[in-house]
Amino acid sequence: MGYGGQSRAFPVVRLRGLPFDCRESDVHEFFAGLDIVDVLLVHRRGRFSGEAYVVFGAPLQVDFALQRNRQNMGRRYIEVFRCKKQEYYQAIAAEVNESRSHLDRDEPPSKAAPLPPRSAPDKDDIEHTGVLRLRGLPFSVSKREIIDFFKESALEDENIHIVTHADGRATGEAFVEFHSPEESKAAMKKDKMTLGSRYVELFPSSRDEATRAAARSRQ
Repeated sequence: MGYGGQSRAFPVVRLRGLPFDCRESDVHEFFAGLDIVDVLLVHRRGRFSGEAYVVFGAPLQVDFALQRNRQNMGRRYIEVFRCKKQEYYQAIAAEVNESRSHLDRDEPPSKAAPLPPRSAPDKDDIEHTGVLRLRGLPFSVSKREIIDFFKESALEDENIHIVTHADGRATGEAFVEFHSPEESKAAMKKDKMTLGSRYVELFPSSRDEATRAAARSRQ
């Protein structure tokens, strides 16, 4: 369950009013001094919406984050709201579904039709393909540290794909290819366990999603 099973205790906030050229690094700077685990920039019809979700390392940090409500990022003031874990997971599901929708339609993102609202899927109900996506990794994480994190799986360097920005900076995400879907499903027991000083979230993924992330890293 994590955090005592209380949705309100999950350390996430929603931002609104972000500049449309906002990057994850800008959000990190806005919350300088706080331990950010994940930044999810929200897109609609392939365009950044000006909203984001930010997950922190501890519930107490949400209170500090809320104190930055209506502070400026560039020329825009940013609204910071408390929100629920379910909203964050719904946003993750919408991002994944939108990305796959564009790929299936073979259309430019700006021309894709808006997706209908969907409820967030339970991780246990998602089909495993043998690939997991990791979020919230330390930015200095190495392949060896990820291999040690999944030491029961006897992984090699080629099984690990660390996602970076175009300038080479780590995003805090990685994809791990296991030897079978059954092995990746068993590895989900490590969800929300700590690697270094940060807790890591695991999500069932696919080789296609890992390939797209690698392509974005090279842009």
